Amino acid sequence: MLIEIEKTPNPATRKFLPGRTVMQSGGRDFPNADSAEASPLAEALFATGMVDGVYFGRDFVSVSAAPTVEWDQLEPDVLSILLDHFMLDAPLFKQGSAAGIDVAADEPSFDEDPADADIIDQIKELLETRVRPAVAQDGGDIVYRGYKEGTLYLGMQGACAGCPSSMVTLKRGVESLIKHYVPEVETIEAV
Repeated sequence: MLIEIEKTPNPATRKFLPGRTVMQSGGRDFPNADSAEASPLAEALFATGMVDGVYFGRDFVSVSAAPTVEWDQLEPDVLSILLDHFMLDAPLFKQGSAAGIDVAADEPSFDEDPADADIIDQIKELLETRVRPAVAQDGGDIVYRGYKEGTLYLGMQGACAGCPSSMVTLKRGVESLIKHYVPEVETIEAV
């Protein structure tokens, strides 16, 4: 089995492509070791003591190195863990937990105005068809977190979380695209 490795715009994160489906749908973010208890694979990666974040995408696993860790030190461990996992066809999530259920990424963090339903539908459609596929190529994800009074709230996951260029991508790329098609959006904020 060959696992391809790609650098991402975030120097702390690498994207690992095992050549097979990782998640049937959606994605799953593990921003810290405590959140990884639902997945044996995420737990094993955090157990190295050198990992700061893990994200499962449709066909990739993004791994973020801890602040003082160099990739030449971490990469062999990550490859070994991923190879063992995928060669054994091990489960991605622990049995008997709700962890494998795809939690809707587009749930707002606050009550939205029902009058904005059409605007919100347009935003979600653009995110799903234009934005998310583009950022998945870089090992990350951008998820809907709400829309209120002209402000769109988005969450950054995987390689996008903590990436030095993520705010530039969000403001120049995503905000420009969304504002072009949905003029009611005045600004975008990361949450």
